[in-house]
Amino acid sequence: MHDFSFKVTAKDQKSQARTGVIHTPHGDIQTPAFVPVGTQATVKSLTPEDLQDLDVHLFFVNTYHMVMRPGIAVIKRFGGLHAFMHWDRPLITDSGGFQVFSLGAKRFARKNEDGQGEASLVRITDDGVTFNSHWDGKEHVFTAENSMQYQWDLGSDIHIAFDDCTPYPVTKKQAEKSMDRTHAWAKRSLDAHTALAKKYDLYQALYGSIQGSVFEDLRIASTKFITRLPFDGFAIGGVAVGESKKDMASVLSWVMPLLPDNKPRHLLGVGEIDDIFTLVDAGVDTFDCVQATRLARMGHLFIKNVKANFVFDITKKEYAEDTNPIDSNCQCYTCTHYSKGYLYHLFHVRELLAYRLATIHNIAFINNLVFSIRGAIAKGKYQQLKSQWMTV
Repeated sequence: MHDFSFKVTAKDQKSQARTGVIHTPHGDIQTPAFVPVGTQATVKSLTPEDLQDLDVHLFFVNTYHMVMRPGIAVIKRFGGLHAFMHWDRPLITDSGGFQVFSLGAKRFARKNEDGQGEASLVRITDDGVTFNSHWDGKEHVFTAENSMQYQWDLGSDIHIAFDDCTPYPVTKKQAEKSMDRTHAWAKRSLDAHTALAKKYDLYQALYGSIQGSVFEDLRIASTKFITRLPFDGFAIGGVAVGESKKDMASVLSWVMPLLPDNKPRHLLGVGEIDDIFTLVDAGVDTFDCVQATRLARMGHLFIKNVKANFVFDITKKEYAEDTNPIDSNCQCYTCTHYSKGYLYHLFHVRELLAYRLATIHNIAFINNLVFSIRGAIAKGKYQQLKSQWMTV
C-alpha cells in the first residue's frame, strides 16, 4: 500500500520558504520540521512521551548503530523500531553511510586517487564498504542492498539510499569519484527497495542522497542525476562534515532550485539556531541535527539572543542564585517549573536530571521557533518574523 505523500500548503513570496505536510503510515509531519536525532533508538535522556509532549513529529535513528547494537535480529523480534522503542509517530533512518565513512575519515589524507587514504577500519570498493565495528572489532559489510534490507527490517517510515559521504576537505577529483559511487549505489538502492516493498504491507519511503561536496558543477550534476530517479524525496548530504556555513548556503543555492516542488527535501546534519532561517529560506522541509541535545548535555541552553549566538552556559557561577527561569517566555516543562539556579546546581553536582531538563528546553525552544516559522509563512509574515529573530 502506497501510504506516503507530500503536499505544499503555503509559500513565502520573497524566498523559497514553504510549509507542507508529509503523510506517512505513522502520521503526518508538518513542515518545516526540526528532526531530533535518536542515535541509539532514543533521544538521550527523554522518553517517547516527552517527545510527544514537545510535539516532535519525526525523529532520526541511525541504521549503523542499530546493526551494531542491539542488532537487526533483536529489533525484528520486537516487530520493528516503533514497537521496540514504544514510539507510534514517524521515524526516519539513514543508510548507515555517514557512520561507516566517519570510521574512515582519514581516507583522503594522502590525497590519493582511490580515496583509501590512511584509514584502517574501512575498506571501500564500488561494491560496498567493509569495516570493523568500533565496539568489538568484528568485520561487517554494508552495501546498497543490505542497507535497504536493514531499513525495511527496522520499519522506519523514511529511508535514505546508501551513499558515499564525502569527507571534507577533499579534492575535486576525489569528490567526483565519491559522487559517482553515490549515483551507482542510488540505482542499486532503488532496485533493492522496490523488490523489498513487495514483501511489506506498509509503504516505506526512500529518499535519494545528493552529494558533490563544495563544488558547484558536481552538486548540480548530482542533483540532476538523483532527481531523474523515482525517489519519494531527497536528502542533501555533505554539508555538515566540516564545511563552513557559507559553503552550506552555497550548496543550497545550487541544489534547491533544481529539486521538484512536489517532493520533500531533507537536509542532513544541520540545525543550529542561526542556520534555520538560511535553510528555510532555501526551501528545506525537514532537517536533523544533534546540536540541540548535545549542547543541552553540556549545559548550553538556547535563548532568543542573536548576539549571544542564541545560547548561554548555565554552568557559569553567575547563575548559581538566579531565581528566574531559563526563558520567561518559554512554556516548556523546564521553564515553567525550575530556575536557572536549580539547573546550575544540577549540572555542578552532575545529577542526571540536569540533562533531561536542559534537553527538554532546547528541543522546545527550537520546535517553538519552527512552529512560529510555519505560522508566519502561512500568514504571509515570514520575512517579518525572520527580521525580528535575526536582530534580537
